[in-house]
Amino acid sequence: MTEPADVPPAVLDRLRPICLGLPESYEEPAWVGTRWRIRRRTFAHVLTVDPDHQVAHARAADVDRPACLLIFRSPPDEIAGLVASGHPFYKPEWGPTVLGMVVADDTDWDEVGELLTESYCLLAPKRLAALVDRPGPPPD
Repeated sequence: MTEPADVPPAVLDRLRPICLGLPESYEEPAWVGTRWRIRRRTFAHVLTVDPDHQVAHARAADVDRPACLLIFRSPPDEIAGLVASGHPFYKPEWGPTVLGMVVADDTDWDEVGELLTESYCLLAPKRLAALVDRPGPPPD
């Protein structure tokens, strides 16, 4: 029997190489679900919400049945564009740089990798962020 916050193993298998591939990152259990941190800052948190138990998360993601959610950080200008694109993205109310997405069968894992790398770089010390290979804008 699984608990409401249990994350499907297949989702964790996709997230671990992304998150643990970043310098000095580590994984730990969160209050529910699993989180990845750089130093003491959480740059990714995944959990399965049940609308009857994690009401704030379910309301923010606009889900009325259990759903797997990924919460991370993003620059405010990128948040606006992602939220405007609609599902699977949503904007929780608990921080100006916090963004969430519903993880489903059609999740674009390449995009998740880019988003979590950006989240990490926003929170990591500059020395560590500089070690990360990030895709840049196309050359002119």
